[in-house]
Amino acid sequence: MKTILSTAFVKIPDDITIKASRRKITVTGRRGSLSREFKHLNLELKVIGKRLRVDVWFADRRELACVRTICSHVENMIKGVTYGYLYRMRSVYAHFPINVNITEEGKSVEIRNFLGEKVIRRVKMRDGVTFKSSEKQKDEYVVFGNDIELVSQSAALIQQSTTVKAKDIRKFLDGVYVSSKETVDPMEI
Repeated sequence: MKTILSTAFVKIPDDITIKASRRKITVTGRRGSLSREFKHLNLELKVIGKRLRVDVWFADRRELACVRTICSHVENMIKGVTYGYLYRMRSVYAHFPINVNITEEGKSVEIRNFLGEKVIRRVKMRDGVTFKSSEKQKDEYVVFGNDIELVSQSAALIQQSTTVKAKDIRKFLDGVYVSSKETVDPMEI
């Protein structure tokens, strides 16, 4: 059964500007600007005052689910240009110390001596994402940027590069793992 009209709203904070035209949304805040296209979905996006309205006409179940998904994407973009996203990662090892080298001003990472292997694992960060070593803690690293999808994907690529193969993963727990997910600037509550 099709629903005639489904509408959802996203509240726009005072320090954020949103432009919506032709199913492309651009969110600008104090940390920069993010834009995203939703051309693959058949819906309407319109800024009315300090709210973004998302409409879908004559939608079935799958298209109705997209309304809330679009609202969540826009809320994540607003949070990203306001506070930024920061993932803390820790290198864990039992015997062979993992050596993590940061190259290209935080745009690329080299992981050496993982389980004593001679292979150098190289991971490039996504656009707009920076990797750096933490000053507070030994073997702790920080991945940060404005786009939550690019930050989390960069952290996942680092974690997946240190996957243990052909050994019992219950015993060999070495790797670089995400330890916490935060914002770059502290959030006001």
